[in-house]
Amino acid sequence: MSTSRTSSTLAANATPRLDAQLCFALYSAGLAMNKVYRKLLKSLDLTYPQYLVMMVLWEDESLSVSEIGERLFLDSATLTPLLKRLETAGLVTRLRSRDDERHVVISLTARGKALQTKAGKVQESVFCATRCTPDQLMHLKRELQDLRGKLSDSV
Repeated sequence: MSTSRTSSTLAANATPRLDAQLCFALYSAGLAMNKVYRKLLKSLDLTYPQYLVMMVLWEDESLSVSEIGERLFLDSATLTPLLKRLETAGLVTRLRSRDDERHVVISLTARGKALQTKAGKVQESVFCATRCTPDQLMHLKRELQDLRGKLSDSV
């Protein structure tokens, strides 16, 4: 085989293939998951990021913006407009901390707390949509959390 033909064959094989990319598998799976959530969350009048904030607050009724951001891996520039929309919808309140005015505390309203019951069916519907066993999902979740940790450590 000639050197130029070998070089062009290697170059063709070195070209990244979309379907061989981990990043694309994660991205496209995320898009598919978001479609499932978008359909389910429509009845709650929540976007997926708003739903994530509500889930954090259903665990802890009051948290600072920075605490919510840490849990969701979001910065305050992304989180603040989202929280303002939730406040406008009557689901949360935003109050400056008495101890430190730089901190804003987000708390659930009665309406926000009541939404938790209605949202309970979302997880069951998502589980059914995956067509995975509980063990498969737990394994996948652990693997993704491990990958996220490794990637976070590398930046």
